[in-house]
Amino acid sequence: MSWNKGQVVNLLVEDDEDDTRLDRWLKRKFHGITQGQIEKAARTGEIRVDGARAKANTRVKAGQKVRVPPMAAPKGAKEDDDDKPRTRVKSSDADMMRSLVIYEDDRIIALNKPAGLAVQGGTGTTRHIDALSRALVDDTAEKPRLVHRLDRDTTGVLVLAKTAGAANQLGKHFRSRELDKIYWAVTLGVPHPTDGDIRGWMLKSSGPGGEKEKMRSALQNEKGALYALTLYSVVQKAGSKAAWVALKPETGRTHQLRFHMAEMGTAILGDHKYTGDRDTPQGLADGLHLHARALRLPPVKGGKPIEIIAPLPSHMLETFEALGFDERSTPNFFDLRKPPRRR
Repeated sequence: MSWNKGQVVNLLVEDDEDDTRLDRWLKRKFHGITQGQIEKAARTGEIRVDGARAKANTRVKAGQKVRVPPMAAPKGAKEDDDDKPRTRVKSSDADMMRSLVIYEDDRIIALNKPAGLAVQGGTGTTRHIDALSRALVDDTAEKPRLVHRLDRDTTGVLVLAKTAGAANQLGKHFRSRELDKIYWAVTLGVPHPTDGDIRGWMLKSSGPGGEKEKMRSALQNEKGALYALTLYSVVQKAGSKAAWVALKPETGRTHQLRFHMAEMGTAILGDHKYTGDRDTPQGLADGLHLHARALRLPPVKGGKPIEIIAPLPSHMLETFEALGFDERSTPNFFDLRKPPRRR
């Protein structure tokens, strides 16, 4: 949108912008607007929502009117920034991304993420789902938004939102655990007992000898310690050497499932970060054997819950066949018991 130099404008919050933070909403409306400009205008009462003062972190609701005062474009910003050509995704990557789609409606797109493809960019990572998702919508639509993450080598259900409103709603679901996620893993050894939960405090390694982005056990009172809870159930066993395990994270910590399985002495097959002391059986496929198998989202406006299932990747299918696991024998995806509340 062009800058409102010299005039006050009143803008309506659209349905698909419901429950968006005011600062983020403004940044989408006015390309290049700075957080400092927003904070100052909110502090002086120049920005108002339905006539009332608002803070930068106020969440605007569909149907509200936002008063935006005259503001000059920051140095370097241009009136036609929003008209610049969008970055194109090369055709081979566009075809690949479209082949990953396993569910789509007017709010979300769900992918079956392959192993080895990062969800977001980082140091040395320029090819990732966040950038390539542009290929999933037409040139006039907004780029889909990530609402959760999977590790680079974890496969399975990954959800993107088509609108700001859907992203906000899904973000709340993921933060509050108002949804069910089921992962499948192949572990080295069989968890004992075969059904239960693993819980405790975990913390990112740091300091001398600490490996960045690797979790370790922690005490509750350690600075930065996070509580993590995982439900699990052994679906099938290959003797005592390996197991097919269903996992349900009740919290969403970095590397939670991988860390918890290793803590039980039954590390996930192919995990070179969280390892155990068990030997890997011969003839099994390479790669991390952790798959986000199913996701159940709460109903929207009185509808039914949305259940999304991602087919197993080829390396896990190969290992299932080698170990004699029968994918068709799986119990109800989401039928893992709820643990008692932690006091």
